[in-house]
Amino acid sequence: QVQLVESGGGSVQSGGSLRLSCAASGYVASRRCMGWFRQAPGKERVAIAHIDNDGSTRYADSVKGRFTISQDAAKNALYLQMNSLKIEDTAMYYCAAGPGRYSLSRYAYYCAGEYTNWGQGTQVTVSS
Repeated sequence: QVQLVESGGGSVQSGGSLRLSCAASGYVASRRCMGWFRQAPGKERVAIAHIDNDGSTRYADSVKGRFTISQDAAKNALYLQMNSLKIEDTAMYYCAAGPGRYSLSRYAYYCAGEYTNWGQGTQVTVSS
């Protein structure tokens, strides 16, 4: 069982910054892969940032260069630093975790963007 609790959302003016946090607990093997998603009103939930078990990161084009995903394994925490925020970044932001897949050829787990656990979300509102 994995629990994810997001915090750090709020209201900010365009061009401002926010830092989201996700406190993770539960079975470590179920959260080798971590990510951030967001869902704007009337739209589908989309992935915006991933951090894999080898520390590599990936970003959606819409946030690349402005957002940074990071984690502190010792604190069981995931972060999303959001800079140069735009009105279109307004959404509910969700933290996600997944166990990854095991590669028989590599004898190692890898992340494929699949998640099995979700937090409740934290609202980010960007105004002009």
